[in-house]
This record gives sequence, structure tokens and C-alpha cells, in this order.
Amino acid sequence: MEFSAAGRLEVRVTAADVGKRVSVRRLTDNGDTVEKFTDTVGVLTSWDDGVLLITRRTGERVRIEESSLVAAKVVPSAPARRRGPAASYEELARVAARAWPPVDSERLGGWELRAAGGFTRRANSVLPLADPGVPLDEALAYVRHWYAARDLPAYVQTATGAEGTQELLCAELEERGWTREVSAGLWTGALAPVADREAPGVTLSRAADEAWLGRYQRKGVGETALKVLSGGPSVWFATVPGDPGAAPAAIGRCVVDGRWAGFAAVEVDPGLRRRGLATAVMAALAARALEEGASAAWLQVETDNTGARELYARMGFAPHHAYHHYREPSGPVTRASADADASPGTGGAPGDAGPAGEPYRST
Repeated sequence: MEFSAAGRLEVRVTAADVGKRVSVRRLTDNGDTVEKFTDTVGVLTSWDDGVLLITRRTGERVRIEESSLVAAKVVPSAPARRRGPAASYEELARVAARAWPPVDSERLGGWELRAAGGFTRRANSVLPLADPGVPLDEALAYVRHWYAARDLPAYVQTATGAEGTQELLCAELEERGWTREVSAGLWTGALAPVADREAPGVTLSRAADEAWLGRYQRKGVGETALKVLSGGPSVWFATVPGDPGAAPAAIGRCVVDGRWAGFAAVEVDPGLRRRGLATAVMAALAARALEEGASAAWLQVETDNTGARELYARMGFAPHHAYHHYREPSGPVTRASADADASPGTGGAPGDAGPAGEPYRST
């Protein structure tokens, strides 16, 4: 924390520092006679009516009364990474988007609206990497009508916890009634150590065959889903065969894109877990990615998947940033009104809208 020349703690943060990363110490009143202090580090997303709102790396939002502040200061926007390949949020966001491509998309300034028939939120959400070119409320109204016209609920994918992430946008969405439904982490690591592990019995293919789809957690995968799964610069599918007539013992997917190899859909027969099959699948895919010139790896894992997070940590992966999917507020929207709506900025900006489709599973 910050000390004055006289050795006293000082508050060196003001409302003008909204949007910056800060470290704050506050006095906690738990009814004890002994004073207790709590430290919070994150992005200052608002300071209104005597209350600070700070968004932590995970996306958690902490409300702090101004009167409880003991000390505060602005800190570097992103801490130094201790391990794993260096990368910006924008680089990783673009790489991840190319690895899970939509079948339908549209640009709205620096936002990309993506749709794929509802197959995963990643391919059916807005990726806002720059200014949309219109006021936020107008952009969100257009987004809601764009998805309603496709019989889909509108989602915005945001990120927190790294330089260039969207803590302020998260706060703006929540103020407008958008609801965070899913949070996950994007982790990175060096590729070579993954490839150094044993990979017995793993076969690789350019296509997801019937056997591979038989182990995949999403059943009844249709043509649109197959386009998403097969999309990307260089896609590989891994399979560990199971018993005759049974689904594979384990599967995985990897997309090679320049220096990056992205892993997904690593799944193991529940009865065969903790036998190294997931490690073998990733090792085989990593070895092929190395042959194609990749040197760094990334993957996405949901925050409540403790087993996967422990496995990836043992393999040398570490969190880079968290990402979140915000769903639009409820409200009446019809496909007809969406089809009739004008583009933003033409004098016919869309009004309030609501979900037009059923929820779908996420990853």
C-alpha cells in the first residue's frame, strides 16, 4: 500500500481512476474489538454515491464503502506472468475465436456477432474487442434483434483479469440487466512439455467420425455443429479406441494456428478415468502441433471443473484470464420485428428486445 512521508497509509485513488487496476485496503467491521483489514485488487469499475465497485481477476465484483478505505493506489494494469507464453488478451481472444468459428457472422464496428444454430455459447455470442462504432445502448439493441432474427438468445462474451479485458463493459451490461450465466478460464502453457508425455494407442484424424462423436458429450450433433467442430486453421481429432462396439475410451480436439495449439473436447469414459488417457490424448495432439510449428498451448476450462483444472496445472498450464457469457434481459421480441428492424445509425435503431430461443449447453 501507499505510505506518506510520515509513514501513514494514504488513499491515492479517486473517481478519476475508474477503469484502472487498483489495490485497496479497507477496515472490516465484524463486531470484534480488534481492527481487521481486507485487501482487494482489481479494476475500479465505478465510484458512485460513496461506494467503490472493484472487479477482480475472476470477474467477481466487490462493493466497498468509501468510508471504510484505509489505503489505496493504482497498480500496473497487468502483473508479470511467472510462467507460460506471453500473450495479450486480444491475441488469445482472436485465436480462440478462429478455433471455434461460427457459420454466420456480422461486424458491428469492433464487435463480431457470431451464430451457429445455438451450438455452444462460444460460437453464438458477440465478441467485443473494440468500439462498436455506435453508442452502447444502440449496439446492444441491434445485437438483440440480430439474434432474435436467428431464433437465438443474445449473448455477449466478455473477459476479465488481464490487460485489455472488459471489466467496464461487464459493469455496463449488469447495470442494463444482462445476466452472467457462465464463467470459465482461458489457460496457457508451453507446448513441448505436453508433447513429451507418453501417448499410447492414440489415433489422429482430420475428421470427427461416428466413433469420435459417440464419445462427445453433445449428442445428436448436426451439420452446423460439425462445421464448427471442423472449422479452424488446422484441426485434428484424437481417439483412443474402446471395447469392440463401444464408444472410444477417450477423445480430444486440437486446432493449430501459427504458434498456438488450442485443445478442446478432451473427454474420457467415466469408468476409465485417472488412467492417463486424457494426458495421452493431449500428448499426441501436442506432438502433431509441434510438427506444424506451434510452440504455445491454450485451452478453456470452466471454473467448477476441479478435476480438469488440476490435470492442466500438472501439465504446466496456468490461468491467463477469465471469460464470461452475459445473456440479454427478458422482454418481448418477435422474429418479425427483428427482421423488420433497420441497421444501427440509420434512424431506425431497434428498441428493447428479449430472448427468442431456448438455453443451450455451454463450454
